[in-house]
Amino acid sequence: MADDYRRQGFELERRIFELDIKCSTLKAEKQDDDYLQNASTILDKLKSYYRQGGDGNNLSKILQDYTQVVLDITFYEENKLVDQEFPEDCSPFKIQQLLQDLTEPEVLAGRLAPAQEVQSMLGLELLECLYWRRGALLYMYCHTLHQRKQWIKKNKDTFLKCIQEGVRYLMRMLQVRNSVKLNDGVVLHDTATANFLSEGIFSDTHLLTMMYIGEMCFWAVKYEDCSAENLDHKEDRLHFRDIGTQILNKYVLACEGPLHGQGWNTENAKEILSILQ
Repeated sequence: MADDYRRQGFELERRIFELDIKCSTLKAEKQDDDYLQNASTILDKLKSYYRQGGDGNNLSKILQDYTQVVLDITFYEENKLVDQEFPEDCSPFKIQQLLQDLTEPEVLAGRLAPAQEVQSMLGLELLECLYWRRGALLYMYCHTLHQRKQWIKKNKDTFLKCIQEGVRYLMRMLQVRNSVKLNDGVVLHDTATANFLSEGIFSDTHLLTMMYIGEMCFWAVKYEDCSAENLDHKEDRLHFRDIGTQILNKYVLACEGPLHGQGWNTENAKEILSILQ
């Protein structure tokens, strides 16, 4: 057991030094990037810890720092893909690599601390961010693909698979924190805040996630409905129409209720709902 722990600890250490090499390579492309600079600063701290014989007693903090490095480096890489408008030749491979990188902190936390919940090792915000970033990446990719009508005609199954994967990640993001139940002895003097928390809405990012899910469900319904090819695999698919309707109704209620006048637009959400319902 001790040998297993040491071997897995070495795996994390090795990954940190590999990320340092990668970060240095990317900084050569753009030395003044704030995210790469932040990643480099954290990596220097982690390398120093290991060089001084760190014993892994503060595993949660090491994993959180490692996760932040992954988030910063992949953010830089994602921005390059977005700026290049997701080139058809290399985007599928790069996106899968980014998804794998953003999954690794959760996997490592599970391996290194099997008796602990992953969210207790990484923290709620970082775990949410890992799901959000994977889902948002696939949303941006699908948003670009949605405008390539000829590509979709030839690659409809790939498009729908990307949508399904993205929706799953975004739904997991919304589920990281349990909704606050108003009968659990929680006293909230602000009714609007109470309503938000009871629906699992904890930030602007949660609202944006809802809109992303709604749009992706609309795209899926649009292309599923016009194709009979996918009927054999329909049982493996999410119920996009139901999910999109439920999520966007919550979004509209929040934006036109407590958030009225705060700059949140519901026109697109209502248009999608008129089609989904």
